[in-house]
Amino acid sequence: MGHAWCDRLGVIIAGLVAFALWSPLVVFKANRIVPGQALGWVDALPAPLGLVAMVMFGSVGALALLRFDPRWRLVLALASLIGLAVALGFAADMATTEGDKISRTAPASGLWIAALAFGLLATDSVVKLRLGPIARVALVVLIAGLAGAALWFGLWENVSVLREYANQAEVFWRELGTHIILALGSLAAAVVVGIPLGIVLHKAKPIRAGVVGVLSAIQTVPSIALFGLLIAPLAWVSANIPGAANLGIAGIGPAPAMVALFLYSLMPVVANTLSGLAAVPAAANEAAKGMGMTTWQRMLRIQLPLAFPSLLTAIRVVLVQNIGLATIASLIGGGGLGVFVFQGVGQTAMDLVLLGAVPTVALAFASAVVLDALVEGVSTKGRT
Repeated sequence: MGHAWCDRLGVIIAGLVAFALWSPLVVFKANRIVPGQALGWVDALPAPLGLVAMVMFGSVGALALLRFDPRWRLVLALASLIGLAVALGFAADMATTEGDKISRTAPASGLWIAALAFGLLATDSVVKLRLGPIARVALVVLIAGLAGAALWFGLWENVSVLREYANQAEVFWRELGTHIILALGSLAAAVVVGIPLGIVLHKAKPIRAGVVGVLSAIQTVPSIALFGLLIAPLAWVSANIPGAANLGIAGIGPAPAMVALFLYSLMPVVANTLSGLAAVPAAANEAAKGMGMTTWQRMLRIQLPLAFPSLLTAIRVVLVQNIGLATIASLIGGGGLGVFVFQGVGQTAMDLVLLGAVPTVALAFASAVVLDALVEGVSTKGRT
């Protein structure tokens, strides 16, 4: 049995913070690809800021060991994450000489581990507080606002990933738009096809198992393999069907990526449509039938509205999934943020990888939180 005053997760958080403070804060490179020089907290930050930062973050790690009000734990976690962001900006500014446009200052293991520790502390506090949907969305908006303010005021202008962005700003926004179009476009197509298909399968039980089996089998195909398998048939369509090429259908490019994401999206939408319709109370159906409603009137006015939370859950799952999978689209010329990820891998430039990976993770996280809140709000309203 643990001590009443000791938080079990706090032990892990304190250990992570201690290891983070022992590890380097940033890595300085003379240019993008040469080996870098690791700088510890005291060396990377202006004196005596480095020592002050270590004492402050170490104190938060020690406080995480104790059980106390989750609200104050959340405040400490958010303040620590803000402090890390400021420390990164100061360290990059200190390492970069005026007029230097070639050098790179990147976060090192110490900063990533500390961010993980304080992120765990924040997440644990949010779970214990049982924040409602609006509060969770407001927290995400607050974090996004603070990050936006830091970018606006140039806090991280000398950080390596922001230097890569400055060099490729126009390309970044174009590929971000492509990424969003791929994720949302395939989701919209899956909803338009998947919900009617789910309704049909709900009625036509003899074919349900076969169709669901095929959709499940598609889910097991690796994403890169599915993208590759679509190249030949779409190239044939482009070459042999009049007007197909004018619509953008081709063996490489966004078309196979969109089709692959659509196929991956069908199973969650169809499955949740079926489960949502199956969960509709029989009493509601009988009452609607007693009022003289036809089969399709019951479907549109009773069954689908009651199944709506399940459909929203499917949309959340598919959107987060597609935001991640759209990264692979760049391998077949589909564009998206994966362009930077695979360029960075090819050039062994971690800054480019982060330029594609960080916005992808942020998009997926924000989408999940907002749609989770929407699902919970709709479900709560449906029970009242």
